[in-house]
Amino acid sequence: MSQLARDPVVAELDPIRAAAARAELQRLWARGCEFLGTQVAILGGGMTWVSERNLVAAISNAGGFGVVACGSMDPDRLAVEIEATFALTDKPFGVNLITMHPALDTLIDVCTKLKVGHVVLAGGLPPSSAVRRIKDGGAKAICFAPALVLAKKLIRIGADALVIEGMEAGGHTGPVTTSVLAQEILPVVSEIPVFVAGGIARGEAIVSYLEMGASGVQLGTRFVCATESIAHANFKKAFIRAEARDATLSVQIDPRFPVIPVRAIGNAGTRRFADIQREVIAKVDQGLLDAKAAQLEIEHYWAGALRRAVIDGDVENGSLMAGQSVGLVRSEQPVAEILAELISQAETALDRRREARR
Repeated sequence: MSQLARDPVVAELDPIRAAAARAELQRLWARGCEFLGTQVAILGGGMTWVSERNLVAAISNAGGFGVVACGSMDPDRLAVEIEATFALTDKPFGVNLITMHPALDTLIDVCTKLKVGHVVLAGGLPPSSAVRRIKDGGAKAICFAPALVLAKKLIRIGADALVIEGMEAGGHTGPVTTSVLAQEILPVVSEIPVFVAGGIARGEAIVSYLEMGASGVQLGTRFVCATESIAHANFKKAFIRAEARDATLSVQIDPRFPVIPVRAIGNAGTRRFADIQREVIAKVDQGLLDAKAAQLEIEHYWAGALRRAVIDGDVENGSLMAGQSVGLVRSEQPVAEILAELISQAETALDRRREARR
């Protein structure tokens, strides 16, 4: 029997029904658990400044799969973070690398040297050389697939698993919803494990995607308010107060100056971003600024904004990156309790489905 706590609804069931629900859940995500080397097939999202040693180790120690977010770290800093995580857990965890990082190859080498078992490549289509470098170093390569055609390409270049993340997710996100991506990709891709992400915060949703063919799920927003998360108290309070509709995509004022969509809770900073775009574009139209300089000024507006919010607690001017599932985050909880709650919900849903079929 799992060491994780059980939802009271499941615990009060007849022992045979409870055991059947547990067995069914284990069957549904057995492929994901085997791939990750974990008790439950739930990955923590790679959230810059949030997914560091403490939260990552807590997720892994509780039976899930923590993922260190490298973000803009240099190789030496990443090495320190990986070693610090190993000091806190002897369970499997991964490292999330941004494909656009100028030192991507060196970062991969750091993961290889420190014997990280899984490397997640995010933030764009990875070069095939990066996937080969990960695999040649003995690790598993996990890649993000925002469409079926790219999923197939990633499989061809050697990806060991995929994450399909819908637009409900926080931070940089794509244009397609999780439910549509799942319908597009899960019935077709069976060669490698596929994990679903974006807008997932309850066990019932996890079960739905597992029954569609997913091997597991990835959750980010749900773990931000974990007790073990180092996010500032103000940041956590903003999450707990927020509703799903408060996590909106960044606004692009002029198609001449594209803005990579970022989902975050609206605040003074997001409103100011729209004003900044207007001011910069007006300078271009007046001949006071060239287009390249204008684009850089717009892109640099958010530089350091996430750190200001997560670490310093400036929730008015910093970036409150959050998925729409933020509306389901209602309290600060230990990671083990969060995972236990998700599993209890999943098992209860499976039991109800089983009873309905009788």
